[in-house]
Amino acid sequence: MQVIGEKRIADAVKRLCIEANRNLPRDVQACIRRARKEETWAAASDVLDKIAANFELAQSRQAPICQDTGMACVFLEIGRDVRLEGNIYAAVDEGVRRGYREGYLRTSVVADPLNRVNTGDNTPAMVYIDFVEGDAMRITVAPKGFGSENMSQIKMLRPSDGEAGILDFVVSVVEAAGPNPCPPVVVGVGIGGTFDKAALLAKKALLRPLDKRNHQPYYQELEQKLLEKINALGIGPQGFGGRTTALQVAIETMPTHIAGLPCAVNLNCHVARHAAEVL
Repeated sequence: MQVIGEKRIADAVKRLCIEANRNLPRDVQACIRRARKEETWAAASDVLDKIAANFELAQSRQAPICQDTGMACVFLEIGRDVRLEGNIYAAVDEGVRRGYREGYLRTSVVADPLNRVNTGDNTPAMVYIDFVEGDAMRITVAPKGFGSENMSQIKMLRPSDGEAGILDFVVSVVEAAGPNPCPPVVVGVGIGGTFDKAALLAKKALLRPLDKRNHQPYYQELEQKLLEKINALGIGPQGFGGRTTALQVAIETMPTHIAGLPCAVNLNCHVARHAAEVL
């Protein structure tokens, strides 16, 4: 059994807040470069060149990739043989507080959705906990900017809507979003569960490496169908047209009720940030 206290969690979250905001994951970089090679529209090629130059500059200078350094979404996978000491939520918030201060990251969280007073330290974090086998804890920090978050949607489809309903809904969400979420986007899709669980599935789907597909062949095919339909929209990088509106589509599913077919779409901009560490 491993004992993990507040300080170790806070230290790790601090590091990950800074890392995620400065260094774009390698799989995302590779996907953007591949899209650039395949692009034939001059305006889109120019945008993709600038996107690549931006993440390269951020990495070399260790500066934020984007001015919107996001709301800290923190995913904790806690082994059943881990013993936690202290308040895990307080530890995560302390890590976010220190990370955003020491990393000179913009604080974007307001304490009340209507009164709009900034908390000044980017807390509280959005914390999601799963219990898994083992004696370790995996912490993933995914800063979520709201240019893309604001474009996300959920729909309670009918079972009779089936695959066609899923295809139509997901594509319509991306089409309605247009250039607002800073395409090329990554599209997270959650299917099943309940109203709230579908949204969480969609957000978790955004954590999957872009070179990995759903483990089920049926959903692999559905991801590919959606990617082709979305890229056929012609929105293109930053809305200037072109072949690449989405870098990837990732679907996650879970069981649901006989009377329902919940479907959520969580969009991410091309700055698909996340970083992880195992304690």
